[in-house]
Amino acid sequence: MAESAHRIQIEFHGRPFLIETGRLAKQAGGAVLVQLGETVVLVTATATSAPREGIDFFPLTCDYVEKTFAAGKIPGGFFKREGRPAEKEILTSRLIDRPVRPLFPKGFNCETQVIATVLSHDRQNDPDVIALVGASAALTLSDIPWGGPVAAVRVGRVGGRFVINPTTAQLGESDMDLVVAGTRDAIVMVEGGAKMLPEEVVLDALFTAHAALEPLLAVQEELRRLAGKPKRAVPAPAANPVLEAAVREAALPRLRAALGKAAKHERYAALDAARAEVADAVGKGDPERIKEAATLFDRLKKQVVRQTIVEEGRRLDGRGLTDVRPITCEVDVLPRTHGSALFTRGETQALVVTTLGTSSDEQKIDALIGEHYKKFMLHYNFPPFSTGEVKFLRSPGRREIGHGALAERALAPVLPEEGAFPYTIRIVSEVLESNGSSSMATVCGGSLSLMNAGVPVRAAVAGVAMGLIKEGDAVRVLSDILGDEDHLGDMDFKIAGTADGITAVQMDIKIGGVTRAIMQQALEQARAARLHILDVMNATLARPRAELSVYAPRIVTLHIKPDRIRDLIGPGGKVIRAITEETGVKIDVEDDGTVYVASSDGDSMQRAIDRIHAVTAEAEVGRVYRGTVRKVVDFGAFVEILPGTEGLVHISQLSHQRVRKVTDVVREGDVIDVKVLEVDKSGKIRLSHKETLKKPQGEEAQR
Repeated sequence: MAESAHRIQIEFHGRPFLIETGRLAKQAGGAVLVQLGETVVLVTATATSAPREGIDFFPLTCDYVEKTFAAGKIPGGFFKREGRPAEKEILTSRLIDRPVRPLFPKGFNCETQVIATVLSHDRQNDPDVIALVGASAALTLSDIPWGGPVAAVRVGRVGGRFVINPTTAQLGESDMDLVVAGTRDAIVMVEGGAKMLPEEVVLDALFTAHAALEPLLAVQEELRRLAGKPKRAVPAPAANPVLEAAVREAALPRLRAALGKAAKHERYAALDAARAEVADAVGKGDPERIKEAATLFDRLKKQVVRQTIVEEGRRLDGRGLTDVRPITCEVDVLPRTHGSALFTRGETQALVVTTLGTSSDEQKIDALIGEHYKKFMLHYNFPPFSTGEVKFLRSPGRREIGHGALAERALAPVLPEEGAFPYTIRIVSEVLESNGSSSMATVCGGSLSLMNAGVPVRAAVAGVAMGLIKEGDAVRVLSDILGDEDHLGDMDFKIAGTADGITAVQMDIKIGGVTRAIMQQALEQARAARLHILDVMNATLARPRAELSVYAPRIVTLHIKPDRIRDLIGPGGKVIRAITEETGVKIDVEDDGTVYVASSDGDSMQRAIDRIHAVTAEAEVGRVYRGTVRKVVDFGAFVEILPGTEGLVHISQLSHQRVRKVTDVVREGDVIDVKVLEVDKSGKIRLSHKETLKKPQGEEAQR
């Protein structure tokens, strides 16, 4: 190891946790190699030397990349190299971005990039939380101004006990999967789900996870002491008290009038007009002064909105702190879909559609941890018209992927077991209007559309987004926040669940963190809002439809012996293809002999089932079959009693009378009745023709 390299290793909840710097990627602004078990992630943080001019946002990019060699795999496809990011990579990139972004100082506008690359994966320790810790460490060691460190852990619950950074095997038994990031003082980000757990259990989990962060923070602080670079200076923005006073005097009356308009677009139009008037009046023709005045106007708007909420308990649309916007729900919105719902809350509206498919519609996921199949998918779309904007339509971005994953996680715990409902389920949410928490509208609409499709869900699910305004010691928690309250507030805390408990949570904050008391208040307030929303939803549709849509496929499950699968498939798929072409049904066959037959036509399905039974039926002892003689030999005849199934009629079983020659009784191609006498352990079938014949009497019997 190079002289400038530093390595620290600790024991972290039964596994070695190692972090090192100075050996790899030394030209990056900051670089660390992080290892938990045998999962290894390289994380770098780099920023340009000059700021990016003319922007009003911080240009940060966080990328998480999984290399297939990390798990000893070669990529599929023609090019045999990693391609576009998988959903897991996009979601983890967001997971890294959300807790680190708020900790950059105002005024720092240099392009900044964090890249986390998975180099080794032991299939037991998920790289996502390791990558987040590495991102914090790389930023902490670099010269980039940043207010960290932060750390993150995953918390599960197995047998009623919390487990920090559970292995893949432990997660399979866990009723909770939460990722919690925080500083020493407070939690700063939460992402995850639970299986309808009470608020107090989730709260305990969050703060158990927060307590577990301390060793990971200590390691980063020690590494900074050993190898940290001096931070760049960020000059404080120059204050212009005279201009500020002028803007305040000119803007306040206009601001209050504009903010008094409850409708979003009316309010936005009034604010835009007020900003332009104030900037022109105060700017006096100087472009720089006009631009600065507009910035000061926006800053004053934020102060006024927050002050009104804190001091008067009144929000932009006139609601109280705990009020939920008016809600309307509709189902059966679209005539030919399997299930549809329209959920509207205030100025947020989602059209959500459920489609039922068979096992051949499952999504194949080729991940580092191995291949698996998804039977439930939720896709979220956010077209530009939903906010009155004009933009090019693109493929789903990180926001759409993240919101869809949150809603999918919220609904998954209430879905029926596969054995009871063997359908692949896809939900699509089309956001038609947006003014705050379209992902939670997707959860509500998704729950209604599932029930409208006849999916036997365990319970209805609703979601609500909570906000926070904190001014000094004054704390105001807001229920069902608007888009502006998200933008101008200090917290976006989304909570989804049933009447019995929480199924999904997501929290992002813009301040130093939230205390347990604030979190508890938010959870209790969210539960009250959730129960109110569920009451409205239940008034529209209280339980799943008893019958599936007439346009949805019906699935019948059959079971055949695994060694008969080849008979059903046939050479080159000939048999199963013939059945599907003749009947129009869809047939899926599992390795264990489970056969799914799907069709929306009952007659076609029955014909297909009869054909499958005919092809795969087993010979029954004592049953009489009408079979075809396929081969004649000296000692008897082989008779096909079922497609592909033959048995032997011994010469002694051809007739009640003595038979000298087999061909005296039967010849190849003859159709005769035979009775199954025995099926031995090897599967050989002994048949009798004489048992189906009337026993001769008198002289005939003697002859």
